Amino acid sequence: MSTQPEPVSVIILDKKYQFACEPEQRSDLVEAARQLDERMAEIKDTGRLMSLERIALQAALNFSVELMKLRATENYRQEKIDSRIRILADQIDDALKS
Repeated sequence: MSTQPEPVSVIILDKKYQFACEPEQRSDLVEAARQLDERMAEIKDTGRLMSLERIALQAALNFSVELMKLRATENYRQEKIDSRIRILADQIDDALKS
């Protein structure tokens, strides 16, 4: 049995928005909106006049760059772990053959 989406209100750049989400995702949505609001406010406070759309696009691009960096770091970390596991497995095999 799935739960019904419920309305969630968030405020981004002093404007109220309403979304629907699963109850168990509510806190994640609220936190994501808070982070987006913070990032958009930082961009707006640079003093350059920008439309809300451009501020949102800049924030989205910034988040995308951060996500790409995190994925690259995670991929590198996973490759290092996989490599270490292969080395350890080979060492165990060698030890068992001796």
